[in-house]
Amino acid sequence: MTSNASHHNPAMDPALLAKLTGGLGDRGRVSKICSSFGEVYSEFFPDVIKSETGLDVTVNYLGCEIGYKNHLIDDLSANVTLVDMMLRNWSQNVTLACGNGFVITLMEHLLGATADTIEEPADRLLSIIELDLAVMVFDKIAKVLRSAVNAPGGFEPSLSAPHAHDTRPRPAEDKPDEFAAAISMSITLAGIVSEFSLIVPQTALLKTKVTPPKPKRQAGGASPEWTEQLGDQVRRSHVTLEARIRLQDLTLRTISKLMVGDVIPFRDTGEVRVEVSANSKELYICEFGRSGENYMVRVKDTVNSDDELIRHLMK
Repeated sequence: MTSNASHHNPAMDPALLAKLTGGLGDRGRVSKICSSFGEVYSEFFPDVIKSETGLDVTVNYLGCEIGYKNHLIDDLSANVTLVDMMLRNWSQNVTLACGNGFVITLMEHLLGATADTIEEPADRLLSIIELDLAVMVFDKIAKVLRSAVNAPGGFEPSLSAPHAHDTRPRPAEDKPDEFAAAISMSITLAGIVSEFSLIVPQTALLKTKVTPPKPKRQAGGASPEWTEQLGDQVRRSHVTLEARIRLQDLTLRTISKLMVGDVIPFRDTGEVRVEVSANSKELYICEFGRSGENYMVRVKDTVNSDDELIRHLMK
């Protein structure tokens, strides 16, 4: 008498299966490979940023974490922006993460701010303009990765659009996760320290021999590509303006008795002064008027310099 059900083998342990199929290595070997990536970025990425922006950054390897890829992404700071990367003949499932603080600080510099005027960035999502700059930053991170792994065929990396950590779609429950390593680096610009990370499946790491590119330290200003793209995006950005008109002073008694249809006069009796602002920043002093059936304001004076306005509105 036989019983098919009682003789079924239990499912193989996922970690053991991954080790047998090249998807999980011992910690020492994985850590050594991750350290090699850290050395590449520490030596080479500052040269890339210098040649593109004219700015000096310092990159240091912080270490690596090993585990399931989705868990490693969940453990990242919420104050990061992510992209998914594919590099043909190497890996289809790499995730890059960059601290928002670095992109914000880089934007400030590219818009003309000096190191002594830049403060520690607040933890916040990137603006539309900053996300465009993040595309360029991730492109450079990916290009360094591509040069280090030297994947056959010489293909360029393919990147998804940047997205906030909190808006990342949850993986399908029926899709198996894979073992990966999160390779973390700090990046310092004008004393502001942020981080970026590579979350790489071990199936790719374990077959990789990291080849450091030769550093080519370059001096100079921002490259035309970055400058032109940033300038064009700034010019095309939409900004919501707010106009504030001072009204005549009223007593609390009068205010408390206002009804629908009551009228409150403007404070000014001649030309009505209007203060126009955006993002709580005063931009212009205007006068109030009317053009045909439309009410409008006419600019009479500016409050701040062009550079100050642009830097503020990009936040």
